[in-house]
Amino acid sequence: MTTSAPRVAGGLAAEPLASFDRVTRRYGDLVAVDDITLDILPGEIVGLLGPNGAGKSTLLSLMQGLRRPNAGAVRLFGGDPRDARARQRLGATPQETALPDALRVHEVIDFVGGHFAQRVSTAQLAEQFGLTGLLRRQTGSLSGGQKRRVSVALAFVGSPALVLLDEPTTGLDVDARRALWAAIRAQHAAGVTIVVTSHYLEEIEALAERVVVIGNGRLLADAALGNVLSHVGRARVKISTTDAAAIAYLDPSARHQSDGDVHLFTTSDADRFVRELVRSGLPFHDLEVRGATLEEAFLTLTGPGVVSGGAGDGGRHVGAEASTISDRKVFS
Repeated sequence: MTTSAPRVAGGLAAEPLASFDRVTRRYGDLVAVDDITLDILPGEIVGLLGPNGAGKSTLLSLMQGLRRPNAGAVRLFGGDPRDARARQRLGATPQETALPDALRVHEVIDFVGGHFAQRVSTAQLAEQFGLTGLLRRQTGSLSGGQKRRVSVALAFVGSPALVLLDEPTTGLDVDARRALWAAIRAQHAAGVTIVVTSHYLEEIEALAERVVVIGNGRLLADAALGNVLSHVGRARVKISTTDAAAIAYLDPSARHQSDGDVHLFTTSDADRFVRELVRSGLPFHDLEVRGATLEEAFLTLTGPGVVSGGAGDGGRHVGAEASTISDRKVFS
């Protein structure tokens, strides 16, 4: 199990905005969250990753007070998340977009904003999220992507300290997705702490500073993005060559992909691979080496055989790549 010690800034320990202390949540025989300890600290953008059914949405619902843990404790701003007073500084966008079709966009923003003591004005929120031209439109007339933008903007209307975004860019095209990323980054720069889940791994790479990976309800990784990538210990060597078969023998364990004369070797030791390549005298050009992508790290951490045993075995992780990754335990 990973423990999260408070981070220190300026000599002072930061108090978590939300925390899980050995939390377990079951649905009948299904263990959705299994003995998780986790802190969400001020100033972070945390990317929450895991396969479908891993427990991500359950974690968010526990933070919102929509579910109660069967064991352990969940705290939100030091209080019980089921207490409405604790949720005054929390904003959230659920995975499913649900807006009243008959209301205009400005009416929906005004209605939701009216539930908060300190709210962002409708005009300001619309400007921040590119909604100014939609304010007079009925939500029922909006496209799916436009509705999603409104739904994400509503999470920020109450001047929150912490925002939970569950699949925020579902239904958006590439340009709209990147525009929403820019708006989310601007909110973070203004001081909002953000937890985001996404099926788009490039989205987590673009936004998150810290990555938390959940698998079978258990915490598999909790570290800075770069540390998660480096821990996977894989790198890609891309070259152009007419003798790929001979080059592949330099590292039989490397995964080899090809597209014409362009070849990609995924290896655990890129430095050694390149040294052997140069010594071999085999023809190649256009050499490019880069680290693992988040997708590769994610597949390594959540692939078959990474987690073994049931809820009763203490959440033991098996395999060379399966030990829990944590800035606080593995990395200095």
